[in-house]
Amino acid sequence: MKKTRICELLGIEYPIIQGGMTWIANAELAAAVSSAGGLGLISPNASMRLEDDLLANLRSQIRTAKRLTDKPFGVNLVVQIPGIEDLIGVVIEEGIKVVTTSAGNPAIYTPLLKEAGMTVLHLVASVRQARSAERSGVDAVIAEGYEAGGHNGLDEIPTLVLVPQVVDAVSIPVVAAGGIADARGFAAALALGAEGVQMGTRFIATHECIAHGNFKDGIINATDTGTMVTGRRLAPTRGLKNDFLAKVAEMEQQGATAEELFAFIGFAPSRIGQLKGEMQEGELYCGAISGMISEITSAGDVVRNIADGYSGVVASLR
Repeated sequence: MKKTRICELLGIEYPIIQGGMTWIANAELAAAVSSAGGLGLISPNASMRLEDDLLANLRSQIRTAKRLTDKPFGVNLVVQIPGIEDLIGVVIEEGIKVVTTSAGNPAIYTPLLKEAGMTVLHLVASVRQARSAERSGVDAVIAEGYEAGGHNGLDEIPTLVLVPQVVDAVSIPVVAAGGIADARGFAAALALGAEGVQMGTRFIATHECIAHGNFKDGIINATDTGTMVTGRRLAPTRGLKNDFLAKVAEMEQQGATAEELFAFIGFAPSRIGQLKGEMQEGELYCGAISGMISEITSAGDVVRNIADGYSGVVASLR
């Protein structure tokens, strides 16, 4: 397995990062990925109920991960989330050394995070965002293509063309995200100039992930056309096709306002889909790569299979 600057930066064996997926990036998943040599990430609201305390939940998840692994792991922070300053306070108090940030201006909180001794990676969806993140002082950028699950960039740039342009535009390491699930995708990302990968959807279909079994089975049974993107007038979001997303698409086609769409989508559908397994009325964030995932396995095996398979993929190209 090729060692890159990402390995050195994060203190990990393999340049493989697990996505910080809202609701389901729990301590057990993060610890399993980290113990296997990658970098696991915790979402502050992983596994929590709507009425639970977000700060207490994050602190509990961090402490659980510390009990489960002595390897590095990190926390994913959404910059625009209400109460972000308090979440940063918890991360600092708990001694977290790696943070990934997304959905907001990295210039706002990167100095604070760096002052606390953290390594910061920021998620970007364009060259402009990558350059801005580098100027803000982040240590690396995660270039996420439009194939990825969850929220995507407004410009709909696929990973294949986004990553090399970002690599050419910045001097800091670039991590590729979107459309990666195995050693072939990993090797392709490195061929594009990336120095690591971030994967979310592949780690949903693992034993350690707290996602509902219905959701995992939905990914396993998905075809190449099994996902769709909605919310292009708000923030593009990719998930498994179901009645909920079909209704969102219908509202968009009929000219619904942003306010009407926000009112319909609300906050709970992503939770009831991912944690409760409501397959028709829930929001099931996952990437187009779902059609390539055929089994539920351990998170450690996902990492090890990529590490073991990389050399074979490279050799087949010679």
